[in-house]
Amino acid sequence: MKADFARQLAPLLLAWWDQHGRRDLPWQRAPTPYRVWVSEVMLQQTQVTTVARYYDIFMQAFPDVQALANAPADEVLHCWSGLGYYARARNLHRAAQLVRDQHGGVVPADFDALSALPGIGRSTAGAMLALSAGQRHAILDGNVKRVLARVFRIEGLPGESVVQRELWTLAERCTPMQRVAHYTQAIMDLGASVCARRKPACELCPLRDGCLAFAEGLTGQLPTRKPAKARPLRSCVLLLCARADGAVLLERRADTGIWGGLWGLPEISSVDAAGEWCSAQFGSAPEPMQVGRVFRHGFTHFDLDITPVECHLARVPLRVMEDDRWLWYNKDAPAKIGLAAPVTKLLGSLAHRNAA
Repeated sequence: MKADFARQLAPLLLAWWDQHGRRDLPWQRAPTPYRVWVSEVMLQQTQVTTVARYYDIFMQAFPDVQALANAPADEVLHCWSGLGYYARARNLHRAAQLVRDQHGGVVPADFDALSALPGIGRSTAGAMLALSAGQRHAILDGNVKRVLARVFRIEGLPGESVVQRELWTLAERCTPMQRVAHYTQAIMDLGASVCARRKPACELCPLRDGCLAFAEGLTGQLPTRKPAKARPLRSCVLLLCARADGAVLLERRADTGIWGGLWGLPEISSVDAAGEWCSAQFGSAPEPMQVGRVFRHGFTHFDLDITPVECHLARVPLRVMEDDRWLWYNKDAPAKIGLAAPVTKLLGSLAHRNAA
């Protein structure tokens, strides 16, 4: 049964895509390997509607591999700010440098060479070559996993090795020899729209008659989901240290961990530690210090309660923190750096209060 419908899947899907497929996405215009690459990395764990707001801005800043490779990391993260999962941007930047240095500035058209670059796995490499060059490679992103798991009634967690191997086998069987680029876009489109994670529109699906999950009333149970766990709640205290001229002190975060590689506000152990921290860094504790309202920021796997502490510094020694780990950020003439969304929010609220 699976083998029989695997042969029918592509023709049905392509006929649907010819009528209902998306052809106006920014990266579908002049789909060069580089343009498709950037879109595929952005689309990892991010919805199309969100990526569409950032893609053109990023491409204007870095129109080709050479421009991206030669750009400072801060500028790359600045253009990525708001998309989240910043390791993607760091890997993209590093991979562009490797393309420049090892491949003459030309994105490899070879699957193995592509897969060896940071941030490019089997599915991303396949999508890049299928969409930009029409090469026959299967893909298995989240949308495709969902379609195949439902159509062929594949139980078990998609991340488990046994299930993963079965899904890859099906993905290979279903990928046609012709119109590979259209098929690749079509199966991603179907998973993103009709075969949605919640409330799939089965009545509109071109694969409905062969879908085992639909036939057995299992669309709500497939793909198998991990058992729900309570989301951990963490907390942190962030300092907004403002000079008399309004500049705010920022610290470059480590490349690993949350907001890796971005600029953020100094993080301290507790509200009570704010005075001691300022005394150690600036020679005196500012008075008064204002503790702001706690607000919550959600990550994929946990929530973070952030307590802001606002400090206004009358005097700061000129040579305090003059190295590449620290930056006095002028909100009126902002540097092109990557900022986490909560930091942008806090800087905006500070500027608004100061202007009031």
